[in-house]
Amino acid sequence: MSMTGLDFGQRVRAALKARGVSIRAASRAINYDHALLVRVLSGKQAPSVDFAAALDTYLGAEGTLTELARAMDADDYGRVDRVLDNPGRLDARTVEALANSLTAQRKLDDVLGPRPLITPTEATTAMYTGILKDTRGPYRDRLAEVVAEMVQFTGWLHASARNDTRALLLLIDAADMARDIGSGHLLAQARNFRGYVARQQGRFDDAAKWFGAAYRTAGAHPAQRMGDASQSAQGLAKMGDVGGARRLLDEAAALSDDANDVPPRTAYWLRGDFQRLNLGLAHLSLGDHSLAADHLSAGLSGLPDDQQGAQWTAEYRDALRTAESA
Repeated sequence: MSMTGLDFGQRVRAALKARGVSIRAASRAINYDHALLVRVLSGKQAPSVDFAAALDTYLGAEGTLTELARAMDADDYGRVDRVLDNPGRLDARTVEALANSLTAQRKLDDVLGPRPLITPTEATTAMYTGILKDTRGPYRDRLAEVVAEMVQFTGWLHASARNDTRALLLLIDAADMARDIGSGHLLAQARNFRGYVARQQGRFDDAAKWFGAAYRTAGAHPAQRMGDASQSAQGLAKMGDVGGARRLLDEAAALSDDANDVPPRTAYWLRGDFQRLNLGLAHLSLGDHSLAADHLSAGLSGLPDDQQGAQWTAEYRDALRTAESA
């Protein structure tokens, strides 16, 4: 049985479960043989792009299952399985296939939400970590970066699902791994997610601290730093430090031109009007209701289609309602 093929199958099962659809009903709806769907879901057969596209359309998965199928073809699955048996066979193409698969998996969170993805993602993280543990040679550092991102993503899923203790343990591990490989953007993102956990808990002093630490992380991308400055400013505003909050917002604005550069793959969502969402939260906390509503409205309307209904947008939609009603 292919472990990587099983990984795709687990995510399709999660999508089916989230939509309340049986395997047999899905096979009838997409006009594919039931036995074929069972083989794909059990990891015994790699999915074709056409097959994944049919599931995408049926489940309303916004192209994420197709992207996951494209990320790794049958040859890639075979390569990863051979590396599982013999880590010494790791090569550049295998590492890139794992990285592409991870990017596609992350986008499923925007469509399905975190809870259906936690179990398969934990299993995938264990698989990636096991490969890294036994790997030596010239491609280990690149693999370590992918594994650190995987651990971080698993932490995000738990944070988003409010499994805070598990999230923090994973984010601590992810930060340690980022330091070991010297990745500023991964370290900044791990600190950002810790700030997110603190904000959801209403601990705005810790939110300001962790977002501030992310903002000051050497090697962080300007798009990351802009978002972190805005979110740290919100924490300061919540604590009554209006002057500190406004200074950070000025610093965030000064980063806006550089933040338009393509962000790292690990923070792919930091594009377009996304930054305005966190600016909106900060201005709302400062009592700038009209400005907050403008930022939040523009940020939400500018999200890609596959992020429009994402669970994490609820915080911003609630903030917009508050700003508009003030």
